Amino acid sequence: MPVCFTQHHVGSRVEKRLAGFLETWRAPVSDPDVEAAYALLGDFILGGGKRIRPQLCYWGWRGAGGKDSEEIITAAAALELCHAGLLVHDDIMDGSELRRGKATVHRSLALLHRGPGSEAFGQAGGILLGTLSLAWSDTMLSSCQVEPIRLRAAHHIFDAMRTEVISGQYLDVLTQLRSGANVDEALTVIRFKSAKYTVERPLQIGGALAGASMGLLESYSRFGVPLGEAFQLRDDVLGTFGVAEETGKSALDDLREGKRTVMFAHAVRQASPAQLDHLKSWHGNPELTEERAAEVRQILRDTGALAKVEEMIEERVREAVTALETAPIEHEAATALAVLADQLAHRTK
Repeated sequence: MPVCFTQHHVGSRVEKRLAGFLETWRAPVSDPDVEAAYALLGDFILGGGKRIRPQLCYWGWRGAGGKDSEEIITAAAALELCHAGLLVHDDIMDGSELRRGKATVHRSLALLHRGPGSEAFGQAGGILLGTLSLAWSDTMLSSCQVEPIRLRAAHHIFDAMRTEVISGQYLDVLTQLRSGANVDEALTVIRFKSAKYTVERPLQIGGALAGASMGLLESYSRFGVPLGEAFQLRDDVLGTFGVAEETGKSALDDLREGKRTVMFAHAVRQASPAQLDHLKSWHGNPELTEERAAEVRQILRDTGALAKVEEMIEERVREAVTALETAPIEHEAATALAVLADQLAHRTK
């Protein structure tokens, strides 16, 4: 079976499993507004996304010798519920209006209840719905019917993953308050907020569920961390230079928020005094216009920051592929992971 077909097949089965789960967890309160909120969350969970983490969890399982089964599809789908909850919270913290080409969850809630206090209501409701999705991820993973000792091992990694991603997110928030732009600190943020959470841990969770050896779990780490960093570096490039119709998010959000990305840190390091003044004036300015954003983007090009990040992406992809070539992974899984590595690092959305 071709790898691309298998990946689509996994994605559609995860989608079906999520839909079935949401059917069994309807609003426990007979109130139309509560039911509307549950429906809104369900639409968000099922309404798109790349399903990267479920795919990696599946291939982590297969790479450890696990056979195709509904058990791993259920576990993989649990990671998507975790991801959905974190995205809802992330959009509130970032003040984002769009996600996947549609209104974010907190914004949609505010639109459902227009009037005084609607914005605060949307944010409060979004926090609650995001937390609900995170709670559901635990419920789903615990129900995957894998042998208890293996499930406990996987759940331990799942717990570590959530601790890491929340710590990375907290550090990301802290960097917005700190003066200066530091490349090493920016790399630490992406390693914990995204790299480990997006690639390394999903692979290891799938592997642990299949009874993977410690050696294989370490191989997943050597492959997963650099690839996860490449994924997030690409995300940062798309957040500034991407096309909204493709990415589903405004290319102004990261600039208006003043996100301290690796690319921005490199630009600050290489900028002339005039370029630095311009960056300080407009990076993180909520009044940033498209015209001023174009000027900021040009500085990112002229200082070599964009080219440097592209170089870092390729370095990390090579490191990941080298680790994959020497890992004790089942052949079909290794092939699928090589394809995914290229897709994750070179995507346009």
